Amino acid sequence: MGSQQTKAKVGLGDVAPDFTLLSQSGERVSFRDFLGKKRALILFFYPKDDSSGCTKEACSFRDGYEQLEELEAEVIGVSSDSVRSHQRFAQKYGLPFVLLSDEGGEVRKLYGVPNTLGLFPGRVTYVIDEEGVVKYVFSSQLHVTRHVEQALKALESIG
Repeated sequence: MGSQQTKAKVGLGDVAPDFTLLSQSGERVSFRDFLGKKRALILFFYPKDDSSGCTKEACSFRDGYEQLEELEAEVIGVSSDSVRSHQRFAQKYGLPFVLLSDEGGEVRKLYGVPNTLGLFPGRVTYVIDEEGVVKYVFSSQLHVTRHVEQALKALESIG
């Protein structure tokens, strides 16, 4: 079943699928461009720019960014919002990391990020090592600020 790959969830020990999307600056960014540059990559999928929960989540990654950098991790946020929406969101809240526009939801599907109640795009954070292997996955629609807390704990535990 060739289509099963796009339906299966990416989980612990899996090699994270490569993808290319547009960033908030409009440039094409590939996942593989980040591999090997830092010890880890924090890839977080969130539902929508400027919504209450997503703003709290993004700002918690912003507030923890210096600590994440000290642990040699890069942060990338992904939602289905447009490049322009990402530009406004990043500027409004001073987000120091890349936001990628997955307007068709293809990368979300590729990673198997579920919808909540079948309606709302899910909220999942992946901690991926420098070789592209998923070391930790945290999924919670409601505990938005725990995503950065869990990512930090995961980074400390993977040494």
